[in-house]
Amino acid sequence: MSSIQLSSTKRLNAALTVLRLVVGSIFVAHGAQKLFLLGLPAVTGGFSQMGMPFPWLVAPLVAGVELIGGLALIFGLVTRLASVALALDMLGAILLVHLPGGFFLPAGVEFALAMLGATVALGLAGPGEFSLDAVLARRRMGRGLPARMVERRAGQRRAA
Repeated sequence: MSSIQLSSTKRLNAALTVLRLVVGSIFVAHGAQKLFLLGLPAVTGGFSQMGMPFPWLVAPLVAGVELIGGLALIFGLVTRLASVALALDMLGAILLVHLPGGFFLPAGVEFALAMLGATVALGLAGPGEFSLDAVLARRRMGRGLPARMVERRAGQRRAA
């Protein structure tokens, strides 16, 4: 039986890609639901009933952050910025909506807490090599080389 051996760097990049795709898809679905299925008036009304401050402002902001931020995660574009915005979204959901419901679903914090953890992890780790952020970084560095080759060449230039 043959096993595929991947370096820890490749495994990390693959794991970050899977995390971005799954978490991004969940956020896109929730943002699209708020915008296109429920509609902003219903979301604003729901936020108002939950006691959310400034629901007329927060509802479109949350829907937009979830939809656009989720797409950004999927493509790995401005990943750290999107992760921070989505983490703040989840922190607000935990503190303002789910905390009174305890830990477990359907009303508790567990799902929002998991999404907070995932977005913080992506914010700290970055998008990985299989992302538009990495493609743009390679283009800025020149020659379209993989990041580790660019880093090696940059180190050689400094040493010279």
